[in-house]
Amino acid sequence: MLDIFVIGGGINGASVARDAVGRGFSVGLAEMNDLASGTSSAATKLIHGGLRYLEHYEFRLVHEALAEREVLWSAAPHIIWPLRFVLPHHKGLRPAMVLRAGLAMYDYMGGRRLLPPTKTLDLTRDEAGRPLKPGYKLAFEYSDCWVNDARFVVLNARDAADRGAKIQVRTKVVSARREDGGWTIELDGEGGRESVRARLLVNAAGPWVDEVINDVLGRSGVHNVRLVQGSHIVVKKLYDHDRCYFFQNSDGRIFFAIPYEDDFTLIGTTDRDFSGDPRAVKITPEEIDYLLAAASEYFAKPVTHEAIVWSYSGVRPLFDDGASAAQEATRDYVLKVEGDAANGALINVFGGKLTTSRRLAESVLEKIESVLGRKGEAWTKTSTLPGGDFGVKSFDAEVRRLAMDYPGLPGALMRRLMRLYGTKAREILGDASGIADLGLHFGADLYGAEVDYLTAREWARSAEDILWRRTKLGLRVGAEDVARLEAYLARK
Repeated sequence: MLDIFVIGGGINGASVARDAVGRGFSVGLAEMNDLASGTSSAATKLIHGGLRYLEHYEFRLVHEALAEREVLWSAAPHIIWPLRFVLPHHKGLRPAMVLRAGLAMYDYMGGRRLLPPTKTLDLTRDEAGRPLKPGYKLAFEYSDCWVNDARFVVLNARDAADRGAKIQVRTKVVSARREDGGWTIELDGEGGRESVRARLLVNAAGPWVDEVINDVLGRSGVHNVRLVQGSHIVVKKLYDHDRCYFFQNSDGRIFFAIPYEDDFTLIGTTDRDFSGDPRAVKITPEEIDYLLAAASEYFAKPVTHEAIVWSYSGVRPLFDDGASAAQEATRDYVLKVEGDAANGALINVFGGKLTTSRRLAESVLEKIESVLGRKGEAWTKTSTLPGGDFGVKSFDAEVRRLAMDYPGLPGALMRRLMRLYGTKAREILGDASGIADLGLHFGADLYGAEVDYLTAREWARSAEDILWRRTKLGLRVGAEDVARLEAYLARK
């Protein structure tokens, strides 16, 4: 019998599995689709405190999130790195004094050691003012971090598996029932039907957490989650510098414009209540128009439909706190414990963010240990994720070292592989001395060696898994490349 079984392979589930197995618990995890295939790959891709949450008095959440920025950066400097955000003052919206005070609080609350502090910009002189309309003169520049969200999930799962957890993708939990002092869990997955036993069940199904309670656990009428849709567009690169913009909109909402995958700009997000099946979520024409109009309010050159190269949409499973507006609903997480060690305990996880996922896992483990007893100490704060075993300021040096080890391979490929896999890039490259040693070519700079690694070590099964979650090469390959990759995967 397992100690713990986790339902859901998003960031919450993967983080809980990793923390638990690292403390000595036996752990299984089932994800009905691919890892990070839901909310966790549809984020704005930030490790941030959430400046706007201060307006809604979410001080505990902001403090915890701010403190996590440098912890996570240290754990995974290949997929997490610092960014500077430019917040222009917009006349008629939040006063400059309010923005200055909020950012002072942001700096003060964060336990910041490595990230630089806030400063004031004159947009008539600073490069950040050039892409904007000439009416914007004052701005504030502050620090947060970027994260490759889907890889963040996969690396947590990979570390959990390396420590002994059993991670199963494309495996649906059909039912779970209390039986003989624990849980009997019925699975339907890649290997067919099977049954597993566990002492404690963690429901970390994200947007499907209520569905698990109702359908898998056999209850009815349960409603804990408020689904809020967030959508993004990716457009051709709007400016040349490496900073991001944090923009205010006249409806009180905010959105970002962020350099993305070298040649693009990411714009988002929206906040609107969502009803229906989260599997079917997609950006609406109204959301596209909203983001284009909002961006065009700031940028000197209007952002048009023709500039869009990709869009994505996700559903945030926020705990339903009764807030009147979607953007006001709490982003904090809520944990609910039912049952005990004698008859099978259940922990339901509501809400959460990429930034606070490690701390959420620690909080879940506190509740697990109150039921099952303590096995090991908290350990993730000072650990690294796979491939992240180098200094936070050493990324460029690691790229140079990799390029020196593989002089016959393109420098751009070395940099991309280091950004995705860190020091694990050498496991992909092996003893390759040239491009011909990397196997079949699938467009852009994707080769068989990388595909083989992703299927063997990172649970990738489809072209979508590889092109849109493990990498973002879907932005750079054509239909023929995709078909060739799918055919290759079908033969594996």
